Amino acid sequence: MLHRLTLDEKVSGLNGQFDQQSAGEILRHTLLSGEFGKVAVVSSFGAESVVLLDLVAAINPATPILFLDTEMLFTETLAYQKTVATHLGLTDVRVITPAREETFEQDNEGLLHLYFPDQCCALRKSIPLQQALKGFDAWITGRKRYQSGSRATLTPFENEAGRRIKVNPLAHWGSDEVKAHMAARDLPRHPLVARGYPSIGCAPCTTQVGFGEDPRAGRWRNQEKIECGIHFTATGAVRDSAA
Repeated sequence: MLHRLTLDEKVSGLNGQFDQQSAGEILRHTLLSGEFGKVAVVSSFGAESVVLLDLVAAINPATPILFLDTEMLFTETLAYQKTVATHLGLTDVRVITPAREETFEQDNEGLLHLYFPDQCCALRKSIPLQQALKGFDAWITGRKRYQSGSRATLTPFENEAGRRIKVNPLAHWGSDEVKAHMAARDLPRHPLVARGYPSIGCAPCTTQVGFGEDPRAGRWRNQEKIECGIHFTATGAVRDSAA
Protein backbone atom coordinates (compact mmCIF):
# COMPACT_ATOMS: atom_id res chain seq x y z
CA MET A 1 0.00 0.00 0.00
CA LEU A 2 1.30 3.44 -0.94
CA HIS A 3 2.06 5.76 1.94
CA ARG A 4 -0.03 8.91 1.76
CA LEU A 5 2.02 11.90 2.81
CA THR A 6 0.92 13.81 5.87
CA LEU A 7 0.72 17.59 5.59
CA ASP A 8 3.94 17.90 7.60
CA GLU A 9 5.72 15.50 5.25
CA LYS A 10 4.44 17.32 2.20
CA VAL A 11 5.53 20.70 3.56
CA SER A 12 8.95 19.33 4.51
CA GLY A 13 9.43 17.95 1.01
CA LEU A 14 8.37 21.22 -0.62
CA ASN A 15 10.77 23.22 1.55
CA GLY A 16 13.59 20.87 0.65
CA GLN A 17 12.76 21.23 -3.04
CA PHE A 18 12.16 24.97 -3.19
CA ASP A 19 14.17 26.52 -0.35
CA GLN A 20 16.74 27.91 -2.80
CA GLN A 21 14.29 28.64 -5.63
CA SER A 22 13.08 32.07 -6.67
CA ALA A 23 9.76 33.55 -5.65
CA GLY A 24 8.58 33.22 -9.24
CA GLU A 25 9.38 29.50 -9.34
CA ILE A 26 7.59 28.95 -6.02
CA LEU A 27 4.54 30.83 -7.27
CA ARG A 28 4.46 29.07 -10.63
CA HIS A 29 4.53 25.69 -8.92
CA THR A 30 1.87 26.73 -6.43
CA LEU A 31 -0.49 28.23 -8.98
CA LEU A 32 0.07 26.01 -12.02
CA SER A 33 1.12 22.52 -10.91
CA GLY A 34 -2.29 21.44 -9.61
CA GLU A 35 -0.58 19.97 -6.55
CA PHE A 36 -2.17 22.46 -4.16
CA GLY A 37 -5.81 22.35 -5.22
CA LYS A 38 -7.64 25.65 -4.94
CA VAL A 39 -5.28 28.50 -4.02
CA ALA A 40 -5.92 32.09 -2.92
CA VAL A 41 -3.67 35.03 -2.17
CA VAL A 42 -4.35 36.93 1.05
CA SER A 43 -3.30 40.57 0.77
CA SER A 44 -3.54 43.57 3.05
CA PHE A 45 -2.71 45.91 0.15
CA GLY A 46 -0.20 47.39 2.54
CA ALA A 47 3.25 48.90 2.15
CA GLU A 48 4.87 46.02 0.23
CA SER A 49 1.86 44.03 -0.94
CA VAL A 50 2.12 45.17 -4.54
CA VAL A 51 5.32 43.14 -5.07
CA LEU A 52 3.64 39.78 -4.42
CA LEU A 53 0.54 40.84 -6.33
CA ASP A 54 2.66 41.84 -9.32
CA LEU A 55 4.36 38.44 -9.37
CA VAL A 56 1.02 36.66 -9.09
CA ALA A 57 -0.58 38.78 -11.82
CA ALA A 58 2.24 37.87 -14.20
CA ILE A 59 1.33 34.18 -13.78
CA ASN A 60 -2.45 34.35 -13.47
CA PRO A 61 -4.28 37.66 -12.95
CA ALA A 62 -7.49 35.71 -12.26
CA THR A 63 -6.06 34.22 -9.06
CA PRO A 64 -8.49 34.89 -6.18
CA ILE A 65 -7.18 37.74 -4.00
CA LEU A 66 -8.71 37.96 -0.51
CA PHE A 67 -8.59 41.50 0.89
CA LEU A 68 -9.51 41.83 4.55
CA ASP A 69 -11.39 45.07 5.04
CA THR A 70 -11.63 45.26 8.83
CA GLU A 71 -13.73 48.42 8.50
CA MET A 72 -11.01 50.18 10.49
CA LEU A 73 -8.46 50.61 7.71
CA PHE A 74 -6.92 53.86 6.57
CA THR A 75 -8.89 55.49 3.75
CA GLU A 76 -5.61 55.53 1.84
CA THR A 77 -5.49 51.72 1.97
CA LEU A 78 -9.00 51.37 0.56
CA ALA A 79 -8.13 53.67 -2.33
CA TYR A 80 -4.78 51.95 -2.88
CA GLN A 81 -6.47 48.55 -3.15
CA LYS A 82 -8.47 49.76 -6.14
CA THR A 83 -5.45 51.44 -7.71
CA VAL A 84 -3.31 48.31 -7.49
CA ALA A 85 -6.05 45.97 -8.74
CA THR A 86 -6.59 48.16 -11.79
CA HIS A 87 -2.88 48.67 -12.44
CA LEU A 88 -2.12 44.93 -12.34
CA GLY A 89 -5.31 43.77 -14.03
CA LEU A 90 -6.39 41.60 -11.09
CA THR A 91 -9.83 40.24 -11.95
CA ASP A 92 -10.90 38.40 -8.79
CA VAL A 93 -10.33 40.60 -5.76
CA ARG A 94 -12.71 39.54 -2.99
CA VAL A 95 -13.31 42.04 -0.20
CA ILE A 96 -13.79 40.20 3.10
CA THR A 97 -15.55 42.07 5.91
CA PRO A 98 -16.47 41.09 9.48
CA ALA A 99 -19.92 39.64 10.08
CA ARG A 100 -22.36 42.47 10.67
CA GLU A 101 -24.26 40.85 13.56
CA GLU A 102 -21.12 39.81 15.46
CA THR A 103 -19.56 43.24 14.99
CA PHE A 104 -22.68 44.95 16.33
CA GLU A 105 -22.79 42.64 19.34
CA GLN A 106 -19.10 42.82 20.25
CA ASP A 107 -17.93 46.22 19.01
CA ASN A 108 -20.83 48.45 18.13
CA GLU A 109 -18.90 51.57 19.20
CA GLY A 110 -15.67 50.58 17.45
CA LEU A 111 -13.63 50.74 20.67
CA LEU A 112 -12.85 47.06 21.27
CA HIS A 113 -9.26 47.56 20.10
CA LEU A 114 -8.62 49.83 23.11
CA TYR A 115 -9.46 47.16 25.68
CA PHE A 116 -9.19 43.75 24.00
CA PRO A 117 -7.00 44.11 20.89
CA ASP A 118 -6.68 40.35 20.42
CA GLN A 119 -10.46 39.96 20.36
CA CYS A 120 -10.76 42.89 17.97
CA CYS A 121 -8.33 41.19 15.57
CA ALA A 122 -10.25 37.93 15.91
CA LEU A 123 -13.57 39.63 15.19
CA ARG A 124 -12.36 41.73 12.28
CA LYS A 125 -9.57 39.61 10.74
CA SER A 126 -8.96 36.06 11.95
CA ILE A 127 -12.53 34.76 11.95
CA PRO A 128 -13.58 36.39 8.64
CA LEU A 129 -10.41 35.11 6.97
CA GLN A 130 -10.87 31.55 8.17
CA GLN A 131 -14.43 31.64 6.87
CA ALA A 132 -13.23 32.93 3.50
CA LEU A 133 -10.49 30.30 3.28
CA LYS A 134 -12.82 27.34 3.79
CA GLY A 135 -13.09 26.84 0.05
CA PHE A 136 -9.33 26.81 -0.50
CA ASP A 137 -6.61 24.19 -0.03
CA ALA A 138 -3.69 26.63 0.19
CA TRP A 139 -3.04 30.33 0.51
CA ILE A 140 -0.21 32.66 -0.37
CA THR A 141 1.18 35.45 1.84
CA GLY A 142 3.73 38.20 1.36
CA ARG A 143 5.53 37.70 4.68
CA LYS A 144 9.32 38.00 4.79
CA ARG A 145 12.00 37.02 7.28
CA TYR A 146 13.42 40.49 7.64
CA GLN A 147 10.15 42.07 8.79
CA SER A 148 10.46 41.14 12.46
CA GLY A 149 12.05 38.68 14.87
CA SER A 150 8.97 36.48 14.94
CA ARG A 151 9.36 35.86 11.19
CA ALA A 152 13.13 35.29 11.18
CA THR A 153 12.82 31.53 10.58
CA LEU A 154 10.03 31.74 8.01
CA THR A 155 10.06 28.97 5.40
CA PRO A 156 8.56 29.05 1.88
CA PHE A 157 5.90 26.49 2.86
CA GLU A 158 4.12 26.01 6.17
CA ASN A 159 1.55 23.65 7.65
CA GLU A 160 -1.26 25.89 8.85
CA ALA A 161 -2.39 24.00 11.94
CA GLY A 162 -3.28 20.92 9.87
CA ARG A 163 -5.82 22.88 7.84
CA ARG A 164 -3.99 23.73 4.65
CA ILE A 165 -0.63 24.78 3.23
CA LYS A 166 0.49 28.37 3.56
CA VAL A 167 2.99 29.62 0.96
CA ASN A 168 5.50 32.41 1.62
CA PRO A 169 7.29 32.92 -1.73
CA LEU A 170 9.01 36.11 -0.56
CA ALA A 171 10.35 34.62 2.68
CA HIS A 172 13.98 35.12 1.60
CA TRP A 173 13.53 38.61 0.20
CA GLY A 174 15.10 41.59 1.93
CA SER A 175 14.10 45.22 1.92
CA ASP A 176 16.52 46.06 -0.91
CA GLU A 177 15.02 43.37 -3.15
CA VAL A 178 11.52 44.65 -2.49
CA LYS A 179 12.50 48.24 -3.31
CA ALA A 180 14.40 47.17 -6.43
CA HIS A 181 11.43 45.19 -7.76
CA MET A 182 9.04 48.05 -7.14
CA ALA A 183 11.36 50.47 -8.91
CA ALA A 184 12.10 48.18 -11.86
CA ARG A 185 8.40 47.51 -12.42
CA ASP A 186 7.35 51.10 -11.61
CA LEU A 187 4.68 49.80 -9.26
CA PRO A 188 2.29 52.14 -7.43
CA ARG A 189 3.33 52.93 -3.86
CA HIS A 190 1.05 53.02 -0.85
CA PRO A 191 0.77 56.76 -0.07
CA LEU A 192 1.34 56.26 3.67
CA VAL A 193 4.84 54.83 3.20
CA ALA A 194 6.24 58.26 2.34
CA ARG A 195 4.65 59.55 5.55
CA GLY A 196 6.57 57.15 7.80
CA TYR A 197 4.43 53.99 7.79
CA PRO A 198 6.58 51.07 6.53
CA SER A 199 4.03 48.55 7.87
CA ILE A 200 0.34 49.39 7.65
CA GLY A 201 -2.57 47.81 9.46
CA CYS A 202 -5.74 49.23 10.96
CA ALA A 203 -5.70 52.97 11.52
CA PRO A 204 -6.22 52.94 15.33
CA CYS A 205 -3.41 50.42 15.89
CA THR A 206 -0.74 51.72 13.48
CA THR A 207 1.68 54.56 14.15
CA GLN A 208 4.55 56.10 12.26
CA VAL A 209 7.97 54.46 12.66
CA GLY A 210 11.08 56.39 13.62
CA PHE A 211 14.52 56.17 12.03
CA GLY A 212 16.28 52.92 12.93
CA GLU A 213 13.18 51.24 14.34
CA ASP A 214 11.96 47.81 13.27
CA PRO A 215 9.63 48.20 10.26
CA ARG A 216 6.78 46.73 12.32
CA ALA A 217 7.45 48.87 15.41
CA GLY A 218 4.41 50.96 14.60
CA ARG A 219 2.03 48.00 14.84
CA TRP A 220 0.38 47.78 18.29
CA ARG A 221 3.01 50.12 19.71
CA ASN A 222 3.69 49.75 23.45
CA GLN A 223 1.86 46.41 23.55
CA GLU A 224 3.15 42.84 23.72
CA LYS A 225 1.05 42.03 20.68
CA ILE A 226 3.12 41.48 17.51
CA GLU A 227 0.75 39.65 15.14
CA CYS A 228 -2.95 39.99 14.38
CA GLY A 229 -3.52 36.25 14.74
CA ILE A 230 -4.21 35.25 11.14
CA HIS A 231 -0.87 33.44 10.83
CA PHE A 232 -0.65 29.94 12.25
CA THR A 233 1.97 27.33 13.02
CA ALA A 234 1.34 23.62 13.36
CA THR A 235 0.29 24.16 16.97
CA GLY A 236 -1.99 27.15 16.57
CA ALA A 237 -1.75 30.91 16.48
CA VAL A 238 1.66 32.51 16.30
CA ARG A 239 1.45 34.14 19.68
CA ASP A 240 -2.01 34.74 21.01
CA SER A 241 -5.60 33.55 21.14
CA ALA A 242 -6.84 35.93 18.48
CA ALA A 243 -7.64 33.06 16.13
